[in-house]
Amino acid sequence: QVELVESGGGLVQPGGSLRLSCVASGRILDMNAIGWFRQRPGTQREGVACISTGDGGTYYADSVTGRFTISRDSAKNTVYLQMDRLKPEDPALYYCATYRGLAHASSWSLSNNYADWGQGTQVLVSS
Repeated sequence: QVELVESGGGLVQPGGSLRLSCVASGRILDMNAIGWFRQRPGTQREGVACISTGDGGTYYADSVTGRFTISRDSAKNTVYLQMDRLKPEDPALYYCATYRGLAHASSWSLSNNYADWGQGTQVLVSS
């Protein structure tokens, strides 16, 4: 089992930026892929982005494409989510999770395909 710790959330104005970090207890190169999800109260978790830790291939939800960027630093066992041009619809609890197997375009956003989850970091957007 892998432990994941998210950080970097906070309050930002619309149009602002935040960078979330997800630090893993093990080598991320052994994990195939890591994804970011978000969840608002009363809703299901929504896949935001995913990165294949080996080749760096990435996947994004349509709602964040062009604004969010997922990246990884294998030496630090850390995956980042750079969030720019934040909108009022972006506030949520953001989680990272490890993918079971190899991520694909048709499956990366399904939360059931993920094994280990962090506790989440809260993102708030308000003027």
